[in-house]
Amino acid sequence: MKNLERLIKTYYDFPKKGIAFKDIFGIIQDPEVFRELILKMSSNKVIKNSEAIISIEARGFIFGSAISLQTSKPMVVARKPGKLPGELLKENYSLEYGKGTLSVQKDSLEKFNSYAIVDDLLATGGTIECVANLIRKSGKRVSGSVTVIELMELNGRCRFDFPVESMLCM
Repeated sequence: MKNLERLIKTYYDFPKKGIAFKDIFGIIQDPEVFRELILKMSSNKVIKNSEAIISIEARGFIFGSAISLQTSKPMVVARKPGKLPGELLKENYSLEYGKGTLSVQKDSLEKFNSYAIVDDLLATGGTIECVANLIRKSGKRVSGSVTVIELMELNGRCRFDFPVESMLCM
């Protein structure tokens, strides 16, 4: 995964002053690196120990769907308000530059008992914690979280009582 870091651009003061946004789109524009990354994420014990994957809007969908395809595991999505029909489980969260809400279709969690949370980036941990709370509210188990990047100085992993696997720590 040597090439991973060189494909990530940092945009300072986006989306808000004081934030250093990590742009992962260079990874998906390089098919060889993207393939290698998906294979590595898919073979992770967190993914192997789950029955299904839950990916977080929006960039988490890119990695979650590829991992789902590679592992033949179903994928559930956690989305922002107004994006999902049906009966929803909702949870609010805070992150380094604001607040938000995520929703999951209640019936999408009924078939499986353990979920791996997939996202592109772990910063303060608010988004992943939000999804973990949604999973637990439905009486299900979080097998862990897998991310592409983890911003170590923000110490987000300390919020969790489950394994966190990051492909690149910055």
